[in-house]
Amino acid sequence: MRRGVIPSVGRLGLLDGSAAGNLESLGWNTEDRVDVCWAISRAADADLALRAVVRLREAVTDAGGDWAEIDRLIVDDTTFRGRLFGVLGASDALGDHLVAEPDAWRLLTEPNLPTADEMVPAMLASVDARPDPSAGPGDRLFRAAVTGPDAVIALRRAYRNQVLVIAAHDLASTVQDEPVVSMPTVGALLADLADAALTAALAVAIAQAIGDDPGDDPLDGRLAIIAMGKCGARELNYVSDVDVIFVAEPADSTSARIAGEFMRIGSAAFFEVDAALRPEGKAGALTRTVDSHLAYYQRWAKTWEFQALLKARAMCGDMALAAEYLDAVTPLVWTAAERDDFVVDVQAMRRRVESLVPADLRERNLKLGSGSLRDVEFAVQLLQMVHGRVDESLRVQPTVDALAALTAGGYVGRDDGANLSASYQFMRLLEHRLQLQRLSRTHVLPDPDDGAAMRWLARAAHIRPATDLDAAGVLKAELRAQRQRIRQLHEKLFYRPLLEAVTRFEADELTLSDESAQRRLAALGYAQPERALGHIRSLASTPGRRGQIQLLILPSLLEWISRTPDPDAGLLNYRRLCEELVDAEWFLRLLRDDGAVAQRLMHVLGTSAYIAELLMRAPEVIKLYTDGADGPKLIGVDPDDVAKGLIASTVRRTDLKQAVAVARGHRRAELARIASADVLGMLDVPQVCAALSSVWAAVLNAALQVVIAESLPSGEEAPARIAVIGMGRLGGSELGYGSDADVMFVCDPRPGVDETVALRWAQTVAENVRTMLGTPSADPPLEVDIDLRPEGRKGPVVRTLASYRAYYDQWAQPWEIQALLRAHQVAGDNDLGIEFLHMADRIRYPEGGVSPEAVREIRRIKARVDAERLPRGADPALHTKLGRGGLADVEWTVQLVQLRHAHDHPSLHNTSTLESLDAIAADGLLPGQQVDLLREAWLTATKARNALVLVRGKPVDELPGPGAALRAVAFAAGWPADEAGEFLENYLRVTRRAKAVVTEVFGA
Repeated sequence: MRRGVIPSVGRLGLLDGSAAGNLESLGWNTEDRVDVCWAISRAADADLALRAVVRLREAVTDAGGDWAEIDRLIVDDTTFRGRLFGVLGASDALGDHLVAEPDAWRLLTEPNLPTADEMVPAMLASVDARPDPSAGPGDRLFRAAVTGPDAVIALRRAYRNQVLVIAAHDLASTVQDEPVVSMPTVGALLADLADAALTAALAVAIAQAIGDDPGDDPLDGRLAIIAMGKCGARELNYVSDVDVIFVAEPADSTSARIAGEFMRIGSAAFFEVDAALRPEGKAGALTRTVDSHLAYYQRWAKTWEFQALLKARAMCGDMALAAEYLDAVTPLVWTAAERDDFVVDVQAMRRRVESLVPADLRERNLKLGSGSLRDVEFAVQLLQMVHGRVDESLRVQPTVDALAALTAGGYVGRDDGANLSASYQFMRLLEHRLQLQRLSRTHVLPDPDDGAAMRWLARAAHIRPATDLDAAGVLKAELRAQRQRIRQLHEKLFYRPLLEAVTRFEADELTLSDESAQRRLAALGYAQPERALGHIRSLASTPGRRGQIQLLILPSLLEWISRTPDPDAGLLNYRRLCEELVDAEWFLRLLRDDGAVAQRLMHVLGTSAYIAELLMRAPEVIKLYTDGADGPKLIGVDPDDVAKGLIASTVRRTDLKQAVAVARGHRRAELARIASADVLGMLDVPQVCAALSSVWAAVLNAALQVVIAESLPSGEEAPARIAVIGMGRLGGSELGYGSDADVMFVCDPRPGVDETVALRWAQTVAENVRTMLGTPSADPPLEVDIDLRPEGRKGPVVRTLASYRAYYDQWAQPWEIQALLRAHQVAGDNDLGIEFLHMADRIRYPEGGVSPEAVREIRRIKARVDAERLPRGADPALHTKLGRGGLADVEWTVQLVQLRHAHDHPSLHNTSTLESLDAIAADGLLPGQQVDLLREAWLTATKARNALVLVRGKPVDELPGPGAALRAVAFAAGWPADEAGEFLENYLRVTRRAKAVVTEVFGA
């Protein structure tokens, strides 16, 4: 025994005001107890440990025990002292248990950790359980003599005693120089204890369901319990749900009653016993036969259910039946990666896991947050399912062991495997310490600003910096480092090995074959993995500095591409873009230095063929993918400034071909910008439509000015003013990606100019504008459609303002009046355009409203459109333009209301469908609920129609049915790819409700 100077309570880290008195009452404030004082100071919470010792002394004394015996052990036996102080300083709950069970301290004198063979008899003895006569060799099937509440109390006491022993050995090294018990060892022991505890719980359940005397009523039938999850993998936490599956022969009411009792008893005595992983989840039968399980997995099971079966292990009951079950279902695990929906299901599950964490706790949740335990477990399990099909060495259950097997097999680099294993074990250690504190199921770290809580956790987790004041800071820094390492796990586990395989780097560390690489790519969603591997090989072998940058950034790029609905197209598009920009030094540097740009670009390339083609010829737009001071640069653009720049740049060119090229170049870049912002969720539908319409108007203005200038000798005045009137969606500033520009040309001769001469000149200008813009090119087409002019295709291309006025006054058909509702000045002479609109106002908003005959004719035409215009073979429920509740339905409904009421409601003098709907609601012309349904349908159909063009790269109006194409469209429309079914259901529901409104309005 060492004598020395008695340290002050401050030096011992004792902050409680009662600490000095407690030391004195224990007799530890003497020179011969210095070692004891320093030992308790090393507990995670020295004050908590000291108070618990005082409480333990009182409990032992009150129970008639000999405190002096314990005190002597504390002084003389450093091993016992380390275990006792370790437990009392780290766990309120176990301190309470020691106080409640004063004799339990003797368990801390046992030299070794308990084994599974020792824990089972201890747990069975607590309820006086004997083997059931129906048990076969090796079965864990018993029947208890103690039942009811007494059994639960006895089981809980026995279980807590065993947890106390495991925790004492685990925590001793924080107080004394004892060997550290590894996290995997602790997890395996806790799983063995759960097996033993639930074996005893099953014994009680059988006794309560059938009777406690096996001779009176022997167990009829067979019942096995399968451990799942962390318990199945023998990597259990101190406090965790224990997932189980029940197998019975037969699966009758008796087996179900025993299973129900088993879950109730286990949950009351130990931990939550959960059977939600069974077929059909909580809605499914509690017990099933082996054949019933097998039939379900073969026909109905989702990918995550096979992922769960990775951890399946026989726990208790009829062990032969458990073996039959595992033999039947386990082979299915190793073919799950071949399923068509494998990648979609995996992505859905990962998103679901992330969504469970509140935003304010994501950085503190050890299990589900960013850089969490689940990230590692998810990735390891996915790699096992991919490569375990052909490599049986990977068919192991604990995460640490699986990661070691993946490393040994060459699927993960040695350094990567070791680092991830260390990070995983560190995070699990913190999880264990958090749960031990109050024996509560928690995964949430203390608030980083709570210095005392962080200091306690650091000390409980063996973090011993130079001074205790540094402990919290060291823990915070370590957490940041470990999370950062785990955040890169997909790069580490999935993509870096692919590069090393194709470049043959570090051949001594990695042996991933082409076949293995292709399996991995297939599991990541690549439909043609051999081609994808070729793209990766080509990119990774780029010579010089560019190749070095590619090797650095490709892992992250590949991960981001794999999250898109078409990774094959995304990777091909990236390769093409790299080849196109082979001389652009800025490109790869930008991707390397700005992660936001790289991630956004990969998202776009794997989503939209339309944007990918534009970026090949307008790569400068990629620079806008970065963030500026006010947010993403993609949306930090004023459409008016873009229009002015486009017009100014175009009209400076004296050569018509050059002017066309300049106009197309500006439009190409602006389309790429708008579409990129759309796919990345930075612009809503009205903003997209307005921006596209602004670009079209600018192109028309520029083309018109160039053609006029070319048609006139230098300095000569044009024989007429000319204006372009936007019609349809252009007039309403609601263009989509696949929309043509519906226009009408109007002219007005200059004073003294013969009308025939003026018209001939204006017609030449109009035709040249259409020809100039309509010249075929690789860009999205620039079709100028003039079919909405008077007399349609039979009418002249250009009319004078007076001619328009005369025609509409005398000959206007109802459909032509309806078309004028969206007429708006978009290009050319602004004054003339406004004069045209004033003329049009008399026609479209006449005094007293349009005639009843005109309204009837509009209804007749609408009925004919519904019956005849839909393309042959098209599904009316899925056609975004002409289908049920689609764009045409909503727009015709709005226009009918305008025709009937605009003369009394100036707010309806509006070419925009959405703004007109707002006016209709404000003026009470339709119920607000109906207006909301129409608005939602228009926005939904427009979004879907735009997404179709973005994905397909060409105008398409009909949504595809379930499958890969629908997933791509849903993703482009802002839905997760795995929720394509929900996207389609939403579209059908919204348009169906809108159709009911359309039918009611048109029938009124």
